[in-house]
Amino acid sequence: MRRILLAAILCVLGLAGAGTAIAAYPHTFKPVKGNPADKLDKLPIEGYRYDLSRRCTKHPTPGALAMVSWLQHHSAGQFWGIMRCEKLGPHNYSLHADGRAIDWHLDVHTAAGRKAAKRLISLLLAPDKLGNEHALARRMGVQEIIWNCTAWWSGPGGMERYSVCYDKKGHKLHVDDTTAHRNHVHIGLNRLGARKLTSFWKHQ
Repeated sequence: MRRILLAAILCVLGLAGAGTAIAAYPHTFKPVKGNPADKLDKLPIEGYRYDLSRRCTKHPTPGALAMVSWLQHHSAGQFWGIMRCEKLGPHNYSLHADGRAIDWHLDVHTAAGRKAAKRLISLLLAPDKLGNEHALARRMGVQEIIWNCTAWWSGPGGMERYSVCYDKKGHKLHVDDTTAHRNHVHIGLNRLGARKLTSFWKHQ
């Protein structure tokens, strides 16, 4: 019930993906060899949570900076920024506004970019060896991933349609590469992840 309510709220805000899972990504992800989450199997895994942003701040959070460092060591691509004061609604801001989102440059128009993005997303959303879904994302405190007109919002399931790219009838709109996230992967953190209070960051 909580998941359904959250999805409804996000749809109203224009954030949630709509429709069925995109063919490029499965609804459920397969295990990935060498998943860092497997090393934390003795620790309780975090549940799903989604924390909205309420205001603009001036500095990146410790978790966002740690995520950039992790990406630089574990994924192809380039750091494209964290901070951006952007209001989405009357009481809602982009996660960039309070330093909880990372833009990681990968280009969907290149084979290398598509491969690297798929590898990164598959790792974040893969189950661990105990079968915990989206294990690394949950342990890092990742609450949203957006790439190439697809998105994952904290909760069961896989990458779905990113509503910004579609009209109300489900027809794909012509939007620029940045809005569609075709030139970068967006990774947003919940408040615990942003404060490095989740199991992954505590045991680095």
